[in-house]
Amino acid sequence: MAKKDELRNQREGTIINATSKRQEKELDKALVLVCERLLQKFPGIKLKHDKQWLLKNVVSALKEIFPEIDFYYYHDTSFMKPDGGILNICDKDDSKYPILIAEKKNQGTNDLRIAEGKGKQAKGNAIERLGKNVIGFRTALLQESIFPFVCFGDGCDFADDSSILDRVVTIAMFGRLNHQYLHNAAGSRFNRGSFYFRVQEWTASEMAEICYSISEKSVYYYYSKYDETSFF
Repeated sequence: MAKKDELRNQREGTIINATSKRQEKELDKALVLVCERLLQKFPGIKLKHDKQWLLKNVVSALKEIFPEIDFYYYHDTSFMKPDGGILNICDKDDSKYPILIAEKKNQGTNDLRIAEGKGKQAKGNAIERLGKNVIGFRTALLQESIFPFVCFGDGCDFADDSSILDRVVTIAMFGRLNHQYLHNAAGSRFNRGSFYFRVQEWTASEMAEICYSISEKSVYYYYSKYDETSFF
């Protein structure tokens, strides 16, 4: 059975989403390449990779930074879990500073349905879930002047004539797709993040190049803001 056929069948609970799992592995490969390059570029740097970010930790940090603002969450076990996790650098006190938050989304089976003579299905599920995570990560990094978030999306739902692209653009605060936005703009009011979307599947090497660029610049940002000597 083709991978996209498996993706369609998961709605009935028969199998796991093989397409997404395979592509997450490609993102994992990309992250390994990124870490190798960072360790070569910044000897002595301490990297920490987290698979998830607990909401209670986000809220705790926000309350300390913005004591005049009310923050709330319900459950201690709730978390945000991007497909590629959160890559951090650590200072001498083991405090963590995110340099890369990576997501990977595949969406679209209508190409298969049309080939089979069937009608199109509704689009958008993966993107709606993405929007929730982006809100959370943006809020978690409000104290910084960068937003080292990147999402790679591929599949027929992201063709040039697809309305889904405008949903992605909206999540990107109306920034351009396939463009890197790391540093916040207009007094940090626009902490957009980077969104790379197309029909063709992203390879590990392609994602690694983009992820490394974001990570490297993020390291320099923290070195400048908090003093490089704080990290060694």
